[in-house]
Amino acid sequence: SNDIRLFRPQLNIKRLSNSMDRLCMPGSDFDHEELIECIAKLVRLDQDWIPTEEGYSLYIRPTVISTHPYLGVAAPDEILLYVITCPVGPYYPSGFAPVRLTADTPYVRAWPGGTGAAKVGGNYAGSMKPQTDASNRGYSQILWVFGEEEEITEVGAMNVFFFLEKEDGSKGRELVTPPLTRGDILPGVTRQSIIDLSKSWGEFDVVERSITLPEVRKAASEGRLIEAFGAGTAAVVTPISHIEHKGSDIEIPATGDLTKRFFSDLMGIQYGRIEGPEGWSVKI
Repeated sequence: SNDIRLFRPQLNIKRLSNSMDRLCMPGSDFDHEELIECIAKLVRLDQDWIPTEEGYSLYIRPTVISTHPYLGVAAPDEILLYVITCPVGPYYPSGFAPVRLTADTPYVRAWPGGTGAAKVGGNYAGSMKPQTDASNRGYSQILWVFGEEEEITEVGAMNVFFFLEKEDGSKGRELVTPPLTRGDILPGVTRQSIIDLSKSWGEFDVVERSITLPEVRKAASEGRLIEAFGAGTAAVVTPISHIEHKGSDIEIPATGDLTKRFFSDLMGIQYGRIEGPEGWSVKI
């Protein structure tokens, strides 16, 4: 199809507004639909830059910066909101292939009460050095954990999911992702879409709860860890095959059937091949 589509723009703009509010920026109560229409006009203007190959897209980045004419640690009086578009290819050069993660880093991405739940540049700046260190050791991304219990938060710049057999022996299965309630997890649009799709299928439990690295290691050792994947705008979903933890690797079956299903269905909805829920794939 030659249709131009935006994927769940209302959720993206809501997150922008919430992030502005977290940084005490004026104007965070802007008209969401008006900005979406402005973005639609920009995309139509830039449509010759939209790649045609599968897995490629025109990435849209609404950005807000302070423009008040003085230096100081204070909430800004003036801001500039602008939108960047850029053609992008697959997030990983390897394509839809399993990635190896390491949790063995002294650094922390976010913490309760911080800005981890906001789309803030500072969240990413601090990850550059640990990501480079991990890459130099042969790992694709960092699995970020927090606290003495090693609570899992995110993977790289993505949300993370674990598909498990329940520990109670019931043979039931659950899809687990860390909760937003602590304020250290970015409310990803792909994350929410996976939760929504899973609930619509009704085939397994979908649980937003704390999950720790020791729990993942235990599930793997007992054969209950079915699969795991990261989820984000650029990569859609990315299968996970290994997690380095305290010097040894937790091995995870990859690529799992559920990961493949999410990737296929989400891409199908984004490209208009599959009819998704209202407001997900918006033709402009």
